Amino acid sequence: MNSGFNEDYLVSAEDYSDVMENDVLPFLKGRETVEMVHGEGGKLLYTVSYSAADPVGTVVIVHGFTENAFKYSELIFSLLHNRFSVLAYDQRGHGRSWRPEDISDPSVTHVDRFEEYVADLKIICDEYLPAMPKPAMVFAHSMGGAVTSLFLEKYPDVFRAAVLCAPMIAPQTGVPVAAANVLCGAFSAMGKSKKHPFFMKPWSGPEDFASSCATDPRRFAWYDAVKTANKAFHNSIPTYGWTKEAIAVTKKILAPGAPEKIACPVLLFTAENDYSVQPAPQKAFIDRVPGGVHVFVKDARHEIFRSTNGVFFPWWHRVLDFYREKGV
Repeated sequence: MNSGFNEDYLVSAEDYSDVMENDVLPFLKGRETVEMVHGEGGKLLYTVSYSAADPVGTVVIVHGFTENAFKYSELIFSLLHNRFSVLAYDQRGHGRSWRPEDISDPSVTHVDRFEEYVADLKIICDEYLPAMPKPAMVFAHSMGGAVTSLFLEKYPDVFRAAVLCAPMIAPQTGVPVAAANVLCGAFSAMGKSKKHPFFMKPWSGPEDFASSCATDPRRFAWYDAVKTANKAFHNSIPTYGWTKEAIAVTKKILAPGAPEKIACPVLLFTAENDYSVQPAPQKAFIDRVPGGVHVFVKDARHEIFRSTNGVFFPWWHRVLDFYREKGV
């Protein structure tokens, strides 16, 4: 094993960016298959699959709000070395996938209906999973956790196991949810659903580590440089319409009888210092999922996968153990 990695093939070296650029990314490039898949309504979704050697299953990655599949390169590298093939994609309005033609600023993120995300995931699974190694499992973060929760409730037989990393069962809105909902509803009613809130600024350059969702400065710096250099990755703020849909998703996920429909084991992680999503609805959700397990991660911000090694390494090891145990 290269000395730059830990036992699970996560980057342990101090020169994190060098290892990512010189070891991780070339390895992934040599094993990736990229396609543009027609999602809900025919919208094109950037989709990438990776084949592991002697695979024991497949993990589908569903990224969070303003993210993309590339951001998960370190996790994908680890999964492949642990014999899991990987399927990932950029959700509509994100990264290299379709964006609304009437939104010219790549930092603005919009969706007409949250259900479109769920429909896209179903199409991706139907297109790829029949030919990929079984069993199929899923890793979903933040907004992707909301998409996956709705998916698991609607399609309980697709995945053998699910990991939800700081899922957006309910977003943090910065103001009372009711007030945010009224505000976004009012602007949407005025035909401004695709405009971003007046108090939010579009992406204008490198982000600030201190106010970020990461706790590891090296992981933060690497991806911040990637994001800065790639216009397609500049997603950073929502529209009024997206925010209204995100607020509405809570009632849908927690609808009477909905979490109880989930058939596979679910491991849900709550980050201690999370200012992007609300923790209480996460617990309300997982407590109703048959076979659901709730784990509180100390010293982590919203993006647990960009934590310092002392938090990140044991957390990810637990994720891998869960997939190995539930994937048999």
